[in-house]
Parts: sequence; structure tokens; C-alpha cells
Amino acid sequence: MAGVAGTRIVGAVARHPLAWGAAWSSTLGVAAAIGIAAGWPAWLLGALLALLVAPSLAATVTVLHATPRRRFDELSSVFGHFVVRYLALVVGVVAWSLSVVVGAAISAVIQLAAEGREDEIVGVGLDIMLVIVPTVVGLLWAAFVVRCAWFLARVRGWRAAPTADGVPDGMLAGRPAMRRLVVGLAHPALFGAAGLFVACALPALYGGVELLLD
Repeated sequence: MAGVAGTRIVGAVARHPLAWGAAWSSTLGVAAAIGIAAGWPAWLLGALLALLVAPSLAATVTVLHATPRRRFDELSSVFGHFVVRYLALVVGVVAWSLSVVVGAAISAVIQLAAEGREDEIVGVGLDIMLVIVPTVVGLLWAAFVVRCAWFLARVRGWRAAPTADGVPDGMLAGRPAMRRLVVGLAHPALFGAAGLFVACALPALYGGVELLLD
């Protein structure tokens, strides 16, 4: 009985997977925004963010895992190959430069905040890390989301229900409804919007830390 009900649910959602996915993400996104404004506990906000991105993330991983690497080589041009790697190098150099500046700034802030109170240096450093780490994780997650969305756009395109795509025929070949559901939820715009919302919301999980400088 449960199996029949599950099949019916999958079939119903598979008819308009992008609309269902957008409604799901929008509802939980509004709830998360309200929770951030109201100061809800971090564990509750984290659960909402995880549920928000879970459907599109699972579908994205399924589609990209089933797509062989050579598929992207066929879609890429020599110019695109070098441009992507050049941009990655530029981003890497900028990130390294920022890490040096941020490291020096953090060291100076800790010294100023705990000047004359050496026993508080570790505590101040941990407070700063509680702000820095979620922000860095959010930035890395945003880069991952953008990269995956770019691959999705090249594999399945931007249509809500693509009739012809680059997803391997063997993926969920025996379950056409489930295949339509997965391909529909693995939409680059849906995953990009949900993933970037989570990236922006991650720093809010730990709130702000006020440093009193003497």
C-alpha cells in the first residue's frame, strides 16, 4: 500500500517537477528568512536550510554522477577550456591574497580586543572563528553551486521538462516517472537559487559577534 502511494506521489510531482521544486524551496526559504529575523536557534535554521536545498541537490548529484566526464569534453571548446582555468587561477590568487590580509587583520583585532587581558585572547579568537568559518564555508558552497549549475545547463539545458538532453539514457531507465522527476529538479536555476540562498544564510546561523575595543 505504501509503495503504491509513493508511486502515485512520484507520478504527480513528476508532471511538473520544477514547479513543485520552486514551491518547496520558496516556502522553506521564506520560513528560514523569518527564522533568521526572529533569531531562531541555529539547529532549527540549519534543518530548514538543509531541507530547502535537499531535493535539488539530490537530483543534481544524481544527474552529474550519471553523466560521464567525456560528455563535458565533447561540449567544451578549446577557448572555453582555457578561459575556465584562467578564471580559476585568478580566483585562487585573489583568495590567497585575501587570506593573508584577513589573517593579519584577525591577529590585530585579537590583540586590540584582549590588550592587557592575555587570558581572553583565546576566547576572542574563538568568537571570531565562529563568524569567519560559516562565511568561508558559505563562499566555498556558493562556488560549488555555481559550478554545478553551469554543468547542469550544459547537460540538460534550461527547459523545465527537456525533451532532448544530454543525460545518459541508462539513468533510471526502468523508472521513467522518477527520471522525469530527477531531471526536472536538477534545473540549473532552481539549484542555483536554492544553493546561493543557503550560502547567503549560512553566516546567520551563528549570529554576529560584537568586539569591544579598548
